[in-house]
Amino acid sequence: MKYRKLGKTGFDVSEVSLGTWQVGGKWGENFDEKNAEKILNAAIDQGVNFIDTADVYSNGLSEKSVAKVVKSRSENIYIATKCGRRTQPHTVEAFSPEKLVGFVEDSLRNMKLETLDLIQFHCPPSEIYDRPEYFETFDKLRQDGKIRNLGVSVEKVNEALKALEYPNVTSVQIIFNMFRLKPAEEFFQKAANQNVGIIARVPLASGMLTGKFNKNTNFGKEDHRNFNRNGEAFDKGETFSGIEYEKGLQAVEKLQEIFAARPETLTNIALKWVLMHPEVSTVIAGASRPEQALENAKASEITDLNKHEMQKVKEVYDTYFRKEVHTQW
Repeated sequence: MKYRKLGKTGFDVSEVSLGTWQVGGKWGENFDEKNAEKILNAAIDQGVNFIDTADVYSNGLSEKSVAKVVKSRSENIYIATKCGRRTQPHTVEAFSPEKLVGFVEDSLRNMKLETLDLIQFHCPPSEIYDRPEYFETFDKLRQDGKIRNLGVSVEKVNEALKALEYPNVTSVQIIFNMFRLKPAEEFFQKAANQNVGIIARVPLASGMLTGKFNKNTNFGKEDHRNFNRNGEAFDKGETFSGIEYEKGLQAVEKLQEIFAARPETLTNIALKWVLMHPEVSTVIAGASRPEQALENAKASEITDLNKHEMQKVKEVYDTYFRKEVHTQW
C-alpha cells in the first residue's frame, strides 16, 4: 500500500481507503456487525489507514463498528465521519449551527471518542456555501477540542469550488470515476494550489465499473441502485454516477475491450485510473464483503495506466457521457 498527504490535515493516508456506506451488508439490507468487522479488519490488514463513515450509515451502527475495530488495532488509523444529512427536509431552512454541533456530539458518543480526526459537512444544500456561519461553527468545535479538521462532501464541482473559499476546509470529498471527469478538469488543480486534500468517492460508479453487472442484474428493494436511478430519494448522481444503466453497460463493455490485454480486474483498473491523478489524496472504495476490500487494495500496487489508456478512457467518457453528465455535476 502506498500513502499520500491529505492536504492541510498533514495525515499520511493510504491511497486506497475504505468507504463504509454499505459495510455490514449490501445497500438496504440489515446491518451485520460481524461482517462489518471482517471487512474493516481485512482492509486494515492490507495497509488501509483511513476509513470514511457517516452518522446516517445504518443510523450510527457503521460509526460504532468502525470505532470498535480501530480501537482493537495497534495501527494508527484515521476515522473520517460526516454530519448534516440527518437534517430533514434537506433544505437550507431546516439547518442550524446548533443542529450541526448536536450531530458532531452524537458521532463522538457513537464512537466513544473525545475528538474526531475529520468531520465532513455531508452534501449540504448549495445555498449553505454562501452562509459563513455554518463554517464558523466548525471553528468553534475545533477550539473546543471536538474535531481536528473540517472537510466537505459535495455533489457538484461548483460546490467544491465554493468550499475552497473557506480557509478551515482541509479536504473535499467528490464523486470521481471514469464516468465523471469534470472534477479533474475544473477543480483538482485549484484544490492542490490551496493544499486541500481530495477524497475521491463513488470510484466504481455504484459497482458498475466492476464489470459484473448486466441487463438482468437485480438489486434489492431497499438498494438505492433500484429505487434512486432518477433521483427519487436523493441526488441521482449518487447512483451509477447519474448515468443511464443501459448506457453504462455499453461503456463498460468498451472499457473491457480497451484493457483486455491487462491481467488485472476492471475494479483494479478503475481504482488505479483515479489514482493516476496526483491531486487525489485517497480513493474510498466500498465493500460489502471482506473479499471486496482485498480486491480494492490491490489497485495501489498494480502497474500505472499509460497515456494511451488514459486517452481511451477519456474518449469513452466523451462518447457516452460528457453531453449529459458534464453540465449536471
